Amino acid sequence: MANQGISMPSSGGGLMRYNEEYDSRLKLKPAHVIIFIIAVIAFTLFLKFFFPIAA
Repeated sequence: MANQGISMPSSGGGLMRYNEEYDSRLKLKPAHVIIFIIAVIAFTLFLKFFFPIAA
């Protein structure tokens, strides 16, 4: 049985929390990110086909 007169300090097991409730001003849905990536790829292809670099 444990001795009731001695108490050890509690530990967090090495885990620390740094403001888990962070609220960003810019909130994007995953669908918006995917649409943005597709738009950048389409724009890049448009430039490549219609304005080729003369070698």
